[in-house]
Amino acid sequence: REWRGEVVFQHAVAPGAAPGQRCPAQRRGGTRAGMGMKLLLAGLVTMFLQQVVASLGRNLPPLIAPAILEDLAWDPALVGVYVGVAAVGSLMFQLGCGGFIVRYGALRMSQVSLLTVAVGLAAGAAGNLLLFAISAIIGGGGAALSTPASSHLLGRLSPARLAPLVFSLKQTAVPAGLLLCGLIGPLFVGLWGWRGAMLAGALICFAAAVALEPFRRVFDADRAPGRPFSMADVAVTLRVATQIPALRDLSIACFAFNGLQVAFVGYFVTYLTSLGQDLVAAGAIFSAAMLIAIPGRVVWGWAGSTIASPASVLGWLALGMAGSAAVLVMSGPGWSALALGAVATALSATVLSWHGVLLAEAARHAPEGLRGFATGGVLSCGQFGGLVMPLVYAAALGLGAGHGVGFLLVGLPCAAVGIMLLRRAGRDRRSAGAG
Repeated sequence: REWRGEVVFQHAVAPGAAPGQRCPAQRRGGTRAGMGMKLLLAGLVTMFLQQVVASLGRNLPPLIAPAILEDLAWDPALVGVYVGVAAVGSLMFQLGCGGFIVRYGALRMSQVSLLTVAVGLAAGAAGNLLLFAISAIIGGGGAALSTPASSHLLGRLSPARLAPLVFSLKQTAVPAGLLLCGLIGPLFVGLWGWRGAMLAGALICFAAAVALEPFRRVFDADRAPGRPFSMADVAVTLRVATQIPALRDLSIACFAFNGLQVAFVGYFVTYLTSLGQDLVAAGAIFSAAMLIAIPGRVVWGWAGSTIASPASVLGWLALGMAGSAAVLVMSGPGWSALALGAVATALSATVLSWHGVLLAEAARHAPEGLRGFATGGVLSCGQFGGLVMPLVYAAALGLGAGHGVGFLLVGLPCAAVGIMLLRRAGRDRRSAGAG
């Protein structure tokens, strides 16, 4: 009874439609299969591009942080504080966005996501510490809207048999945005300084939001303007992700994985510059490593669907994350760009490539009709990890421990998670064999 609000998320209908009626694009007799596929492809391309731009905007400040820190004479530990504050914004926005998506439409909230990121970047360009904190909250929160909004839209358009592939392809937008950011961020800094780079990023986000407007009538046909907002939605989101053992394990995993991911993205370029790499070279190493994450998300998703259980894939990925992070303890100024790139590639192949498998597993273990709340709750736990782990990293730097120890500390929870998930996979195999 307490979870009945999920019906609103799973079966939102166009204004005036009867309860349970599908949107026009999904009616059996209303649209031919060919038109449905064209609409799906258009939705996939549109949502892919909006997530690329959102990823670029969110990660631009950390990736050009060396230039900001040098110009303003700030402590490098503030990078971790910025990333942690951005995770707070992400957590708040992600917990509360479901009702807004249903009421106003996924495409409209995608536009809001991009405009909010643009405002955050423009605020940070002022160079004031308080405005940077505000920039982190609204920029991180705005970017966090892009994933649930795009998932809502594509979940409505995708046939069940194609949904895993569609979502895996859509999720490659995040590393693609990181790759683009690593390439153009240092370039913009060289052309216009870090403030100009921030403003250029804001302009890109604004232009992308405007470019989405012509698609709104088609993609937001399912919006429900009369749908009321309720704080109970937040409580249900958290409850469903913590009361079911399998989902609880995935929530813990998401906490550890996203914590290491946020620390990696937020600190790796700064770490490379501390080893003597200039900003352009550091950005190039980072971007080169991002290339592996794009096919990696699809490959791990395929592996979890064919040759191994999703829990096994996630378990081995977790151990790979922890091992790659631990290697950085041994790093030093004498390391070549090739060696640094190899470690970055290993981290990219693991810590930036788990999303599709974990989300698919969360949806599989969710009670019928509660997939939206389950995945939202698991991701919210991940956002909490994105808050805590960068602050742990910042504390390590503040105590003089260095970047290697920082990566070790935020990577250790992944080792524990890997063992936990592999044990669960073993129990599942035994249960299946006994059945």
